[in-house]
Amino acid sequence: MNILSIQSHVAYGHVGNAAAVFPMQRMGVEVWPILTVQFSNHTGYGAWTGPVFEGAMIAEIARGVEARGVFPQCDGVLSGYAGSAAIGEAILDVAARVRAANPEALYCCDPVIGDVGRGVFVRPDVPEFMRRQAMPAADVATPNQFELELLSGCQVTSMAEARDAIRIAHGLGPAVLLITSLHTAETPDDCIDMVASGPEGIWGVRTPRIDRYFTGAGDVTAALFFSHYLRERSVASAVSAAASSVHGLLAATAASGQSELQLVQAQEEFVAPSRRFEAIQL
Repeated sequence: MNILSIQSHVAYGHVGNAAAVFPMQRMGVEVWPILTVQFSNHTGYGAWTGPVFEGAMIAEIARGVEARGVFPQCDGVLSGYAGSAAIGEAILDVAARVRAANPEALYCCDPVIGDVGRGVFVRPDVPEFMRRQAMPAADVATPNQFELELLSGCQVTSMAEARDAIRIAHGLGPAVLLITSLHTAETPDDCIDMVASGPEGIWGVRTPRIDRYFTGAGDVTAALFFSHYLRERSVASAVSAAASSVHGLLAATAASGQSELQLVQAQEEFVAPSRRFEAIQL
């Protein structure tokens, strides 16, 4: 299976493609990464070096890959952080060209906008781009709870409200949705929910909450879910596999005492999770 992944990249640590590529490769997926930025480290450190690439650069790299004649063998396009609406438009153009070459290919958009507690952390033009252009173009979307609320215009404090927000988000375009982290009134304080919705209904997985913020965890989650969904075309199976692997990764990272995700040390979690959490229909 071949996935074209268009995301940010860091030399040190794991966010964007530096978080998503290796887990997919460990699953046996061939990944073709295109970088939207090349930073020394993620911006949460407060200081970093490196350039942001313009949309024209992304288009140029994509044209070079396309010239190899491999777009018909591309099974999916995965996108994450877009530094601006112009970069986002370049990403959508690449996704459209892949789907023109292979109508069976799917586009998965991780609509990176912000997070609970942090608010919006992208440029002002990005949220509306995600709502008006990226979501309508996507087959699969993987917002977190904050992004689901922003995209749907609904507050989500209960599972009933989550259902309403998910229905509205589906109406924006994607047939498949993954809410990567969800905490409602029904969620125990020591747990976190992951919810996926698609043609076969809404499915949820509840895992123990690890009381730490993990930069890049959403990037890993989107990559794993999309890879599993491409293979099995089942939201229930994909959310169970992704949640199990991510919990194992985060538990290993917390136990290590390190601040960065321990992708290499915990790599078996991507193929044989140490603990399996089954999805239940909601």
